[in-house]
Amino acid sequence: MTKKKSADVDSYTKALKIAQVADAAKAENIVVLDVRRLSNVTDYFVICTGTSQTHIRAIGKRLDEALASLGIEPERVDGYRATNWIVFDYGTVILHAMMEDARRFYDLERLWGDAPRVDWNE
Repeated sequence: MTKKKSADVDSYTKALKIAQVADAAKAENIVVLDVRRLSNVTDYFVICTGTSQTHIRAIGKRLDEALASLGIEPERVDGYRATNWIVFDYGTVILHAMMEDARRFYDLERLWGDAPRVDWNE
């Protein structure tokens, strides 16, 4: 089976899938932001809250398994060792899995406040 590059799956579909997998992993307060008009780095941010560092890692593991079955692997993962914020970079979609305190402190939703929210739970 040939692995798909991140670009082989459209970014909107990928963002929805990432949000749904995070939800299945019991992530909380999942938000999908459409940053296409605001960023030249990515198309969508998926932001979610984990209840512990272990939970954040479990979200990442679940995501890796689900997307790997589609032939999609992250281009980069940062903060996985010991942190309250892990970034999973899937090229056109970036997942920010954060502890509640980090999410409040960095307030990405406010920082990217001009980005429309996407209803991922249709």
